[in-house]
Amino acid sequence: MLKGKKIVLGITGSIAAYKACYIIRGLIKAGAEVQVVITPAGKEFITPITLSALTQKPVISDFFSQRDGSWHSHVALGLWADAMLIAPCTASTLGKMANGVADNMLITTYLSMKAPVFIAPAMDLDMYQHPTTQENLQKLQSFGNQIIEPQSGFLASGLEGKGRMEEPEKIVEYLDRALDASAPLAGKKIMITAGPTYEKIDPVRFIGNYSSGKMGFALAEECARRGAEVELIAGPVALATTRPHIHRTDVESCEQMYQAAINTYGQCDAAILCAAVADFRPDTIADKKIKRENEDLVIRLKPTHDIAAELGKMKRENQRLIGFALETNDEQANAQDKLKRKNFDFIVLNSLRNEGTCFQSDENQISIISSQGQKDYDRKPKSEVAADIITELSAIL
Repeated sequence: MLKGKKIVLGITGSIAAYKACYIIRGLIKAGAEVQVVITPAGKEFITPITLSALTQKPVISDFFSQRDGSWHSHVALGLWADAMLIAPCTASTLGKMANGVADNMLITTYLSMKAPVFIAPAMDLDMYQHPTTQENLQKLQSFGNQIIEPQSGFLASGLEGKGRMEEPEKIVEYLDRALDASAPLAGKKIMITAGPTYEKIDPVRFIGNYSSGKMGFALAEECARRGAEVELIAGPVALATTRPHIHRTDVESCEQMYQAAINTYGQCDAAILCAAVADFRPDTIADKKIKRENEDLVIRLKPTHDIAAELGKMKRENQRLIGFALETNDEQANAQDKLKRKNFDFIVLNSLRNEGTCFQSDENQISIISSQGQKDYDRKPKSEVAADIITELSAIL
C-alpha cells in the first residue's frame, strides 16, 4: 500500500535520528516518495546531505530557503502528503505538537497536515514515563494521531527500559498496514487470550497445564496482518509478538486474566478465547513452601472465574465472541453444548485424540462449529489454522 504514497518524514533531535536513514530506504523500497522535514536540533545528529541523497529531494528545515522572499510552504506539504511520520519524535516535540507551539518548520507542517499522522517516540525511560510525556501522548492520540509504541531495550544513556524507538522495518510495516484501507480487518479491534494460567499452591508450586500459547499468538499475528488492532492477554509463555499492532498484557492467574478480559472486551469488536484457563484454584495459598510429610497432602480446590460465560453475558449485538474447546471424548456434543451455554458465535474444536496437534505442537487440526453447522479442516501448521479461523471471523464481522 506504500507504492505511490507521498510521505512527509519528520526528524527531531534524538540519537535515534540515524535510524531515519533506514526508514527512508524502507519507504522508498516499498515505492513511496519521501520528503524530509527536520528540526534544527535534528541536523546536529544527521546531516541534510545524507538525507537528501537518500530521498533525492532537498531537505526542508527552515521557513525560508533564501533571503529573497522564497519560502517553504507548510500548508502545501500538508496538502501534498498521504501521511506524515515523525520518527524519531522527542519529548520536546511531543510537547510542542500537543500544545500547538509552532516554532519550527516541522510543527507548522504537523499543524497543517490533512493526512494521517504517525508518531514514533524516542527518549530515555524516565522522560518517557514522566506524567507530562504520557499526558501529551494521550492528548495527541485524542486528536487522531497514531502512536507507534517505543520498545524496551538498551538506551543511549546506558540505562535499560522503555523509550527506544521502534525498529525501522517495523515502522515501515506499521505505515504500510495502516494505509491499507482495503485490509479486511482494518478499523477492527480484537481481543485474544492465549497460553495457560498458573494457580499458586505455595510460593514455588502451582496448578497449570501444558498450553504453549502458540495457537493464540498465531491468531494475534494473523489478525494484525489483516489490519486489526489486537489486544493480546497472555498467560505465562515463552513467546514474542512481531507485529506493531499487537498490544500485549501479561498475566499469570485466572483472576488476572479475568480482570484484563472484562476491562478490555467492552472496547473490542470481537474476542477469541484461546487460552487454556484453569477451572479450579487452591482454596488457600500457603505463604511458605509446603514441606514433605509422611501423611498424604490434601488440597481443597474451588472454581475459578468462568471468563467465557461472563463475556457471553456482556456481549452486545454488534460484538462477536469466539471460543475454543479441547476435548478428550464426546467432542461434538460437548462443543455444541459449550457453544450455546457461553453465547459464542462459533467454537473451535480440537481433540487430544489427534496426536501431536494440541499442547506444545506447531500443528493443529480443528473443526469450526456454529449454529449453521460444522466445518472440518485438515491438519496443518498453526499459522495456517489461524488464517482459517480469522477468515471465518471476518465473514461475520
